[in-house]
Amino acid sequence: MLTIENVSVHVEAQTPLQACSLEVNPGEMHVLMGANGAGKSSLARALIGDEAYSVQAGMIRFKGQDLNALSVDERACQGLFLAFQNPVAIPGVNNLQFLKAAVNAKRAAQGQHALDAVEFMSLAQHIAEAIRLEEDFLYRDVNEGFSGGERKRNELLQLLLLEPELAILDELDSGLDVDALKTMAYHINGLRRDKNTAFIVISHYLQWIETLNPSHVHVIKAGHIAASGDIGLARHIAHSGFDTVALNL
Repeated sequence: MLTIENVSVHVEAQTPLQACSLEVNPGEMHVLMGANGAGKSSLARALIGDEAYSVQAGMIRFKGQDLNALSVDERACQGLFLAFQNPVAIPGVNNLQFLKAAVNAKRAAQGQHALDAVEFMSLAQHIAEAIRLEEDFLYRDVNEGFSGGERKRNELLQLLLLEPELAILDELDSGLDVDALKTMAYHINGLRRDKNTAFIVISHYLQWIETLNPSHVHVIKAGHIAASGDIGLARHIAHSGFDTVALNL
C-alpha cells in the first residue's frame, strides 16, 4: 500500500529525515519509536503533505501513485489520514459540519453517494457514543474548549468516520488515562480487523504499544531507521533506552 524509498525530508533549513525506507501493507501496524527530534513526526508530516516539510530526495508511492504529486485533500480522499499529536482548535467552524464535509468529500472522490443530514447525524451520534464523546461536542466548534483528552477522542471520531486505508497516529496516546487508551485501542484494532486498515503509530508508551499488538516496530535515530523488529524491540527500548540501538548506515 505504501512504499517509501530513500526519502529525505527538509524543514526549516534542516533535514530531520534522511534516506528513510519503509513498506506498509494493508492490515499491518507499524510502530515508530525514537527520541525527540529523531524524525518521526517529520515523516508523518511529509506523508500527509504539510507544505513546510518538503521531500528532497527519494520516492513515496501510495496505492501505486506518486504521493508527492497529490495535494493534501487528494491524499485524504485517496484514504490517507493523520491524527495529530496536538490537535488545533478551529473557532467558527462547527464540528458536525466539518466532519460531514470531510466524509462526503471522500465519498464523492470514491464514487459513493453523499450522506444526507439524517444519515450522517445517526452515524456520528452512534460513533460518538461508542467512544464516550458527549454528543454536545458534535455541535461545538472544532476542538474549541475541548480538553486534551477530548481533542484526542475527536481525532478518533474523525478516524472512525473516514475509515481510511492508511492511518498515521502521531502520539495519539499522549495525555490519555488508562480507560481512554483502552477505548482508543479497541476501536483502532477494530478498524484494522474489519476494514484491513493499515497503521503507522508514533509512540513511546510500551503499554499502549502492547495493547495495539503491532506487526512491526521500527526505531528512528538521527533521521534513519536504525532497527526494525517485532514487539520485542519495543520492550527492549522501554527497558534499555535508545542508546542501546546502534546506527548502522
